[in-house]
Amino acid sequence: MTSRANSSRRPAWSTLSLHGRAADTTAKMRQLVRPLPRSFTRPVSALILVVWAGVMGLLINRSYRHASATLATDLARYTSTAVWHGVYYRGEKIGFPVGQNVTTEDGFELAEDGRLQMSLLGATSPVTIRTTAQVDEAFQLRSFEFSLDPGTGPIRIRGQVNGTRLSLAVTTGGKTRTEERELPEPPALSLNISRRLANGGLVTGARHRWTIFDAATLHNAPIVVDVGKRELVRGAGTAPIPAFRVETEFAGLRTTSWVTDTGEVVREESPLGLLTIRESAESARAMAVSSQVQADLLAAAAIVPVGRERIDEPRDVLRMRMRLEGADLSQLDLDGGNQTVAGNVVELRDPRSLRAVAADPEARRYLPPEPLIDSDDPEIRAEAAKAVRTAATPRERAEALTRYVNGLLEKKPTVSIPSAREVLRTKVGDCNEHTALYVAMARALGIPARISVGLVFVRGAFYYHAWPEVYLDEGSRGLWLPVDPTLNEFPADATHVRLARGGLDRQTAILPLVGRLRITVLDLEAAPGTARPILADAPADLGQLAIPQPQRSSNCACPR
Repeated sequence: MTSRANSSRRPAWSTLSLHGRAADTTAKMRQLVRPLPRSFTRPVSALILVVWAGVMGLLINRSYRHASATLATDLARYTSTAVWHGVYYRGEKIGFPVGQNVTTEDGFELAEDGRLQMSLLGATSPVTIRTTAQVDEAFQLRSFEFSLDPGTGPIRIRGQVNGTRLSLAVTTGGKTRTEERELPEPPALSLNISRRLANGGLVTGARHRWTIFDAATLHNAPIVVDVGKRELVRGAGTAPIPAFRVETEFAGLRTTSWVTDTGEVVREESPLGLLTIRESAESARAMAVSSQVQADLLAAAAIVPVGRERIDEPRDVLRMRMRLEGADLSQLDLDGGNQTVAGNVVELRDPRSLRAVAADPEARRYLPPEPLIDSDDPEIRAEAAKAVRTAATPRERAEALTRYVNGLLEKKPTVSIPSAREVLRTKVGDCNEHTALYVAMARALGIPARISVGLVFVRGAFYYHAWPEVYLDEGSRGLWLPVDPTLNEFPADATHVRLARGGLDRQTAILPLVGRLRITVLDLEAAPGTARPILADAPADLGQLAIPQPQRSSNCACPR
């Protein structure tokens, strides 16, 4: 990111250093934007989404040794009958899962543990994932427990199924929130899809439609499974095994798996360059994230625009028109606020030009707490009140909160599913953490707020990023305003291209775009007196930020 004359562009690092460092710090902040990740490989995809859309990262507060010891303890429950897989990203090993089924008195217990290790901007993050599910003899889901630990402490999600009723308990930071949901049909987990298929569903030409509860996003979504012909497929170092070719479409992504008659997955090929393949326990547990993986992830995050003009200083952009190509845009939230869309052409205006319009009757939907947005937590309420104690109007409070969250959090790369309560405890994170905490604190103050995810321009390229939208109530009129506490912008600049609104369930709409979306800048209007720049032809050089550091990867697609 280039430096900004306007102080609102200055990120948190600059508020913690001498004024003479501000421009350099801002440049480094902008260089850290990159893309986001869901369980193996679906949680891996959601985690990559979190890495790519989550935005600026978190330091591992627990040591690598502790994470390894914890994982070793978890793996002790697996016997010689367990099935191991290696997870690869474009040919490089980044993780493994191990799973087994145990017969119970009235069904089965399905267990899966795994490790994902990703390296971005020199930061290596070991993440452990654990899932246990209780199913009946027909592999219908009864209960489950899912946990994800990025090194700072796990998020645990427990679910109990009674017909179409799902009881959830989400635990972060030692505190638990419960919720009841009524579903149109009994849910399944991705963990038991292959077993359900083996229970009479592996018929060539068959199509199955189920509802999946995705523990990594805390939401339900339809899944479509098409069973193809039986083929011979190899695991790692094994003889060819007969298995059905199974095509699965979930959250806009199409995955190809090879499933045996007994429900074992021999091989799975996922979008974003992910491959899961059956291996021996020794081969699966051997991991080393190479520099090539790191370089590939950064390259995949960047969308270098084409056109006659370059965006030299994002804060100077008053209006910009761009054409989006290469991907399906029909499920995206491109229209509204400072964005208008016509076909595949999006026009953005500087949010500073936005004015209040007729009040939004739906704004109050974005006041209550929800899973991971802990706006009713006493500590969050107290911190929010502290942040705005000298502010009077809604706009002043929203701006004060932007500056406060920016200065409160240390910016480190992260792979996690951020809980506002946990973010307040650790006070570190990337754009996902900044956004989750801001939205929770705003709601605690009675200010409607919601999450936006999309792209932001950083020194020659667009990167995936997340930021809040806050509602400024002016009586009979109101205004949804994009703000960016990660980059210390109030409001956010006009290079923020919103693609979706909502939590990880909505952010998964971005996954099909990664590696496909192309951007052409058609027209750009800059502030008076600004020199007309020339379009850059490469993403930013990360320079010294690419030096390995003892920290973990980010869920964010934005280079700092």
